[in-house]
Amino acid sequence: MGIVSPAFTDKRYAVLGLARSGLATVECLAASGARVVAWDTRDEARDAVADKAEIADPLLIDLNGFDGVVVSPGVPLNRHPIADHAKAAGVPIIGDIELFALARPTLPAHKVVGITGTNGKSTTTALIHHIIETAGIPARMGGNIGLPILGQDPLPEGGIYVLELSSYQIDLTYSLDCDVAVLLNISPDHLDRYDGFGGYCASKARLFAMQSASNRAVIAADDDNSRAIAAQVPRATQVHAADIAPSDQARWPALQGPHNAQNAIVAIAVARALGIPDEVTDRGLATYAALPHRMQRVAEIGGVLYVNDSKATNAASTAPALAAYPPVDGQPRIHWIVGGLAKSDSLDECTPYLGNIKAAYTIGEAGHRFAELLSPHMPVNDSEMLSAAVRRAARVAQPGDVVLLSPACASFDQFRDFEARGDAFAASVDALREGVDG
Repeated sequence: MGIVSPAFTDKRYAVLGLARSGLATVECLAASGARVVAWDTRDEARDAVADKAEIADPLLIDLNGFDGVVVSPGVPLNRHPIADHAKAAGVPIIGDIELFALARPTLPAHKVVGITGTNGKSTTTALIHHIIETAGIPARMGGNIGLPILGQDPLPEGGIYVLELSSYQIDLTYSLDCDVAVLLNISPDHLDRYDGFGGYCASKARLFAMQSASNRAVIAADDDNSRAIAAQVPRATQVHAADIAPSDQARWPALQGPHNAQNAIVAIAVARALGIPDEVTDRGLATYAALPHRMQRVAEIGGVLYVNDSKATNAASTAPALAAYPPVDGQPRIHWIVGGLAKSDSLDECTPYLGNIKAAYTIGEAGHRFAELLSPHMPVNDSEMLSAAVRRAARVAQPGDVVLLSPACASFDQFRDFEARGDAFAASVDALREGVDG
């Protein structure tokens, strides 16, 4: 059924974009007694809500008197005309997370954990959700991960909502008062949507500005930008990846590498803020299973490990994956599949870990450029296609080596999204296994 709230009864909303969150938004608003205008360029999307909403393009109607225009986080407000059209009518542009925030007073008493950062959000969100469930507390996970939060049934009293929040979602949110707000890290990303890097950092900082002073904050102070925000949030608990003992991390099989040390120390701090005993948290860390497409162990064939890290869509996200597999007996062992639609012309964040790489296999639109960058440092095969890269790496990999898809690029040159890219990698690995079995 999803969330239904009297907070929206007799209100008027326009919904622009009818992908998963847009559809859940229309369902929530219509079931709550709101009057809804909805629009999407796709015929099938409009047809899906025709019985719940008036079909009209918000750009072409008078928005005076509306309570909000609900847009997908993918709508670039710095370039899309809806921003000026709504402003002229004095109507706020919001997202589904703001609707959830408005509905909160009408839901059974609960807590919200909100997690943001450039990299590691999905893993940390899923890890915190897992620890909460390990503690026997009802929990829901949503936001930028899994199902839209408005489309999920409300929790019973005492439950905890765990929300992954992109900067785009924070930009569309004004009243989300998180019981625990989390910042993992900040590095340049999505700069086409902001007035420079400072604008992107300011977007992340707003998660804490929306909080009541008595609520908790956890900030991983491992980079200068995160430390700068922590300095503005005196109540924040500051943690560091180095606080995790290697002997402890060794007991958490799905949380290897320095980036997962950061994810783990943040999750521990959040669990403590929620009153979860340390022994329960440790059990959660030990039993956590990696998310699909994020350092996901796909298979081991002939002693060679195949790892799907397709969600690494920038160099800063890929660097920890390269760090997770250091040389053994002085010999590098990573066969790195890298490339796609580049967000940057460089791989600078990966440079400290180039010594861990035995060979690189470049793919996609950035393949030729990355081959030029990497060839002075290691053997490079300009493979172009992902399936070819997997086959070529498999031919030369030795027992103990790792074939790692961690592209440091967006996927849209060759794939629908990073999930489709990761699935294609897994399918190519399965084809190898079938060849071995045959």
